[in-house]
Amino acid sequence: MNALELELKAHFGARLETARPLAGLTSFQIGGPADLFVTVESDADLMTVMAAAHRHEIPAMCLGAGTNLLVSDRGVRGLVVKLGDSFARMVIDGRNVTVGAAMQFGAMVEAVVDRGLAGLEFGEGIPGTVGGGLVMNAGAFGGEMARVVTLVHGVTAAGAARDLTKDEVNFAYRRTGLPPRFVIARVDFELAYGDRDELRARVIDLRTKRAARQPRGLPNAGSVFKNPPGNFAGRLLESVGLKGARMGGAAFSGQHANFIVNLGGARAEEVRALIELARSRVMESTGVSLEPEVRLIGEW
Repeated sequence: MNALELELKAHFGARLETARPLAGLTSFQIGGPADLFVTVESDADLMTVMAAAHRHEIPAMCLGAGTNLLVSDRGVRGLVVKLGDSFARMVIDGRNVTVGAAMQFGAMVEAVVDRGLAGLEFGEGIPGTVGGGLVMNAGAFGGEMARVVTLVHGVTAAGAARDLTKDEVNFAYRRTGLPPRFVIARVDFELAYGDRDELRARVIDLRTKRAARQPRGLPNAGSVFKNPPGNFAGRLLESVGLKGARMGGAAFSGQHANFIVNLGGARAEEVRALIELARSRVMESTGVSLEPEVRLIGEW
């Protein structure tokens, strides 16, 4: 680790941080520190960081907006990479749109709708970044990323630039099959032309529906479990009496059982314990195996 730290310090200076707390960078507001943490501002920076970590055999991961994940109380061993503002830009050319992975998902939706482009309205209210949405094949209300993505630009674990076609991304329900430790830099979309006023009306309608269903005002990581085929995770969790169930500072939301909220001072281990409790109860009661949508990262 010392060798990697010295190499990156020489290249990035004060941008390289040690023992960087991660809780404040996650929507759960939970988690310990990263051994090494660096913000990159260009493709060259990103390639340099990944190549160095690979050469020194130190694990490296990219942290987006910190949604849809739970960071261990012990933190993350190795290197955590954050994409800077230069990765939050958008280029629109007719129906073709290229979006930086660090752009907020909601900002992307607003921008394309304003240009009269259809296909991403489902993303209204989805938290996090475009890169994070791609990794999870984000979707809602009948839409998903897989339907509109054409190409993914990024950097491999060894620090090489690589473009992935839609087929190479291996989209599946709420997940993708990206190469291990592949870091997304930009995403290409092919959208359809639409009526701007009609698109805006649909976005407003979806915003209203989402607000009525999801908890507000308390830190959370979005839906905890994927919906099993032909059913809803929230319905199953409520049926086994977990709506509102609490463990320490963490609890299943009283508004929607498929959300765990941080009531204040929650620890990652408490959230993890609720996840395991839920999987056990639902399996025992219904025979359904719930698959977590929230990713657990770090040292457990």
